[in-house]
Amino acid sequence: MNTRIFRADILLFITAAIWGFAFVAQRVGMNHVGPLTFNGIRFAIGALALTPLLMYMEKGRDSGSQGTDRKRLFIGGGVLGIALFCGATLQQIGLAGPQLAALGFEATTAGKAGFITGLYVVFVPLFGLMLAQKTGWGTWLGATLAVVGMYLLSVTTDLSISFGDLLILIGALFWAGHVLLIGKLSPGMNAVDAIRLSIIQFSICAAFSLTIGIATEEITLIGLQGAALPIAYGGLMSVSIAYTLQIIAQRDAQPAHAAVILSLEAVFAVIGGWLFLDEMLTTQALIGCGLMLIGMLLSQLKP
Repeated sequence: MNTRIFRADILLFITAAIWGFAFVAQRVGMNHVGPLTFNGIRFAIGALALTPLLMYMEKGRDSGSQGTDRKRLFIGGGVLGIALFCGATLQQIGLAGPQLAALGFEATTAGKAGFITGLYVVFVPLFGLMLAQKTGWGTWLGATLAVVGMYLLSVTTDLSISFGDLLILIGALFWAGHVLLIGKLSPGMNAVDAIRLSIIQFSICAAFSLTIGIATEEITLIGLQGAALPIAYGGLMSVSIAYTLQIIAQRDAQPAHAAVILSLEAVFAVIGGWLFLDEMLTTQALIGCGLMLIGMLLSQLKP
C-alpha cells in the first residue's frame, strides 16, 4: 500500500476513535453542566484552538492566490453554524441523563447515540433526491438495513422509543443537512478558507448555545470545574484536533477507505460506553448495531 494512503488511513482511524469516545465525554459532562452550556464552551474552545492553525496557514499562503468570496464565506458559515447548533443541541440534550430524568424522560446511552447519529450518512443521499441528485441501490438497501437496525436497537417490546433516542434521531437529520450544505459551499474552496468556514460555524454555534444556556441553565463554578475534562476533550480533541486530522488525511485517503474508517466512530462510541460508563447492550441491540453499520457502509460505498 502507498505510504501516504496508509498514513491517511491511520489518521482517519484516530479521528474515528476521537469522535466515538467523545460521546462518553458528552454523557459525563451532563452530570455537571447543562447541555447548552457544555456545547457553547466546547465549540468556543474548538474555534479558538483552530485560530493559530489559520494564522499559520495564512502566513505561508501565496498573497496572490484567490480565495472564496468573503460574503459567501460568512453567510455560508452562519447557515452552517445554525445547522450545527440544532444538531449538536438535540444530540446533547438526548445524552443529558440527569436533566431528562428530572423531567420524567429517559436519556440515551453513549453507544446508542453513536449509532443513531451515524444514520446521517444514510439520510444524506436520501435528502439528495430532493435536490435531483441520483442515488443507487446501495442507498436504498442501506436505508432499509439501517431502519431495521434502529428498530432492534431502540424500540422496546411495547413498541416505544426513549425520548433521548428520538432526540438523537431528529438531530441526525440536521447533521445530514449540515453535510449537504458543506457539499454546496466547499467545491473549489482552498484549505485556508475551509478553516475559516469552520471557525465561523463553530463560533456561531457557540454564541447561540451560550446565549440560550445562560438564560435557561444554572451555571456554577463547581459545575464548570466538574465538567472541565469532558469539555476540554469535546473542544480540543473532538472539534479542533479531529477536524484537523480529517483535513490532513482526506487529502491522500481513498474515498472508500475514508467512508469505512470514519463509520467506525459508532463502534468506538459503544466501546467507550462499555469501558468508561459500564453500558451494556442486549444481543438484540448488538444485532441492530451490526445492521446499522452495514447500512451506513452500503449507503457510502454504493451511493
